Amino acid sequence: MSRRRKIYEGKAKIMYEGPEPGTLIQSFKDDATAFNNEKKGTITGKGVLNNRISEFLMTRLNDIGIPTHFIRRLNMREQLVRQVEIIPIEVVIRNVAAGSIAKRFGIEEGTPLPRAIIEYYYKSDELGDPMISEDHITAFGWAGVQDLDDMVALSLRVNDFLIGMFLGVGLRLVDFKLEFGRVYSEDDMQIVLADEISPDNCRLWDTKTNEKLDKDRFRRDLGGVKEAYQEVARRLGVLPEAGPMDLKGPQGIQ
Repeated sequence: MSRRRKIYEGKAKIMYEGPEPGTLIQSFKDDATAFNNEKKGTITGKGVLNNRISEFLMTRLNDIGIPTHFIRRLNMREQLVRQVEIIPIEVVIRNVAAGSIAKRFGIEEGTPLPRAIIEYYYKSDELGDPMISEDHITAFGWAGVQDLDDMVALSLRVNDFLIGMFLGVGLRLVDFKLEFGRVYSEDDMQIVLADEISPDNCRLWDTKTNEKLDKDRFRRDLGGVKEAYQEVARRLGVLPEAGPMDLKGPQGIQ
């Protein structure tokens, strides 16, 4: 068997050359990092859970017309995705004060924000992913004005959809991070959602207890990280409890 060519390795995923031109294989790792890679660990099975959760959410977003890089899941840890030109911007959508925004502005964590707030961060581990403005993005050529408009419009649509989906299974979408890329055809360019959507890049709290069911359990040494990810997968109906059989839909919480 020929060895696959590695294209890129990040903190949580490895990208391999895909079977067809214009495709990549995205492989989810069990590695966990926080605070710009200052804290590191391993959560056994995290990659399997994130692969299932992200597959489910990306598929639902595709179904409502949100363009994504996701094509299909290949196995327990890998999925086939379209190759995109990643825009070096992290788009963070905040619905509830938590993490850095609570610290920056002295807001009590858990306070609902008056509306969804969008922040931008430059993707650079060396610089610590600094917060940036729209002027930085367009002046430095990371994205054009139309690109940025498309990213914002898609982010707000994703936020509206995910808020409702997570509420249906008893989860509060506090905030989350999105990444986007460009896909080129002969006479067109399209902005598509890339990366993943999982408890690695979403803050998810139980609607009744405010229990954290995301990577904050790792960041803050709360314990039970794997169990929290499993609970999110269980509520969405994608926890592979019965071996290779896949559950098909979210399980409502009464």
